Amino acid sequence: MHHDSRRHDIDALRCLVFSLLILYHTALMYLEGSSFHLRSSYATDALNMPLVFINRWRMEIVFLISGVSCAMMTPTSRGAFLWRRIKRLLLPLLFGMAIIIPIQPYCEGVSHGLVEPGFGRFLLHYFGGHAWPAGAFAGWQYGFTWNHLWYLVYLLLYIIVLVTLQPLLQRITPYFRRLRGWRLLVLPALPTLAAMALLKMRYPENHALVGDWYAHAIYFTLFMYGWWLGNDKGLWQELARLRWHSLWLALSAFFLYQYFDKIHSENLLTWASFGSWPMRNMYMWLAICAILGWSHILLNRPFAWLSWARQAVFPWYILHQSAIVLLAYWLVPLQLGPVLEPLLVLTGTVAICWLGTSLLISKVNWLRPCFGLPARPRQAVAADTSLAAN
Repeated sequence: MHHDSRRHDIDALRCLVFSLLILYHTALMYLEGSSFHLRSSYATDALNMPLVFINRWRMEIVFLISGVSCAMMTPTSRGAFLWRRIKRLLLPLLFGMAIIIPIQPYCEGVSHGLVEPGFGRFLLHYFGGHAWPAGAFAGWQYGFTWNHLWYLVYLLLYIIVLVTLQPLLQRITPYFRRLRGWRLLVLPALPTLAAMALLKMRYPENHALVGDWYAHAIYFTLFMYGWWLGNDKGLWQELARLRWHSLWLALSAFFLYQYFDKIHSENLLTWASFGSWPMRNMYMWLAICAILGWSHILLNRPFAWLSWARQAVFPWYILHQSAIVLLAYWLVPLQLGPVLEPLLVLTGTVAICWLGTSLLISKVNWLRPCFGLPARPRQAVAADTSLAAN
């Protein structure tokens, strides 16, 4: 990607959305009835509405930003593009699954009382294809898990589909790029609404890649929206122009969605679903339009923190959930209270990600690609050492 044409708003937005992920995953420990890997004894129902407010668009916008990034890469042949993406995503996925993730099922299993304490023995079992007791940890049926790295698996799949069907998908681009005014704010919510009506009850989201048709329909659609949006100046200007409209409409859609959902949960098919489902999809798309429009106005400048954050975002993403789970595993039994405990989990997670990335990952040349960072060119490494010698 050429640095002069860098879209600072997309870079900044990616960093902010992934930072939100750390807050979100920490908050899940404190949500009453949540199915997060570890739960605090200080769970509350008060977090339900703010978490739904974020959750209805947070992964959708991550896939959309991934699509935008794919569209903005310097044009190469489809094969070269695919190979570059596979190299960038597959190694962190495999490394993360082998080294970073296993701490999560271990902590989860021990806290459930279904895994014997002792991390070394757990690892021997984990990699030795051991059969786990039912419910030991998320993914126990498969014997292993990719937990929060499912996003990398799905992204790789969508990139392969995109490259395969590119000539076909390119034909839709002009239609998408012509959307203006109310059409831009309403029409893109209809395919996801159709996916919800046809697939949500039949295929609840499982992140297991197989049989996850509802999730694929939603996330691939948003990935494609991002790809079509790409570098199109007209659409970005339109999103910026509509930013107040999309903001107020998004908030209204959210309250209507909550109203219908309070009458009947959206996982039941009742007359209320005819209000709840369209409003949920309208809220999701309007919120994304508002975020894109506002960030294009406010974030499209070379902030001082941006070049650091751009490097840090991938390693932080890989590390954050294992850090949260490990800290919760140590801190929850200490009963430190409903303020100190989440504060320690949050600051500890940031500290682990910060120190892990700046002291270790970015410095060790063979570790960099394992966390999605480009290997440093040799002359730069030589320059570093010569500076150190002076």
